[in-house]
Amino acid sequence: MYRHRERGHESGFEEPDIEKRTHPELLHSEPRSIISIAVAYPSKLPNPPRSEPGAYRGIISRSAWGEDYHHVLRRRLERLEHYLHERVEGAVVRSMVDTGELVDRAVAERAGIGWSGKNCAVITPEWGSWVYLGEMITNIPFPADKPITDLCGDCTLCIDACPTGALVGPGQLNASRCVSFVTQTKGIVSDEMKEKIGNRLYGCDTCQIVCPHNKGKNWAHQPELQPDPELVKPLLLPLLEIGNKEFKQRYGQSAAAWRGKKPIQRNAVIALGNFKDRSAVPALAKLLAEDPRPELRETAAWALGKIGGGEAAAALREARERETEPAVIEALDKALGRLGGPDAAGADTDG
Repeated sequence: MYRHRERGHESGFEEPDIEKRTHPELLHSEPRSIISIAVAYPSKLPNPPRSEPGAYRGIISRSAWGEDYHHVLRRRLERLEHYLHERVEGAVVRSMVDTGELVDRAVAERAGIGWSGKNCAVITPEWGSWVYLGEMITNIPFPADKPITDLCGDCTLCIDACPTGALVGPGQLNASRCVSFVTQTKGIVSDEMKEKIGNRLYGCDTCQIVCPHNKGKNWAHQPELQPDPELVKPLLLPLLEIGNKEFKQRYGQSAAAWRGKKPIQRNAVIALGNFKDRSAVPALAKLLAEDPRPELRETAAWALGKIGGGEAAAALREARERETEPAVIEALDKALGRLGGPDAAGADTDG
């Protein structure tokens, strides 16, 4: 038996009380039915802007395109609540989207919306796995639907494609190694994960993109969920200096904003390092010299070490002389070591 919690594979975002996750009677006075809903979202970006040297871009995962899906699904569920209250005297309902105690995927699977894929996503026959899930517990005794057949078969494309091996088995996820989870964490990211993150600013879609059941499927019929290409594939350099007010104006309606701007800024620095963007060196050097956040300075040191060159090495050497944070000092030493040691500022590594 796969023991998710015992193996330390939880994300920490889950409801900690397993009983509440599996027993609706702990959440509702008289649970007779659970209504599960799925709302399809788009998977393709119309006219996507392209990354170019000196103008590299990050990417926000499809789950955060358009308006925050929590708000969209809650409005849908509120309409359903009103519908039921108008027609059933004494109706008692409780709705939840993502942040509720119940396991959305388990509810959807039992309700026949789809099957639980090897990538841990619910895959629907109609929409693939490009769906948001929500549910409503009610005292109305609706007839039960039947679960549908699992159609993954012998396919392991999602497991094979996972950048970090976070899918440790069919339907088994080690969240601590999931790129999507890591992009949403705060603090310092391991060098291994920095490499794996690539240019992802929020989330990861790899295990869904490779799924055969998602091939050719794109849903544009929900107006609130349609993406702004410039928001979901933004230029990286402007993100380094974006203020709180501008961040809220640009991203406040997106699900990607729930952790604030810090993780997205850190991920933008990572992306610039992975692109080895020489044009980013002045901005990264400024961040390394002036930013009060150790996790940003640590990441900037790593990125400058990846980019290389005399200007990057000079910035690293100067920072090494004044830095007092142990984690940042370690990153500076690693970066300088990669470039040839503390004296590496003398020559450009391009040759």
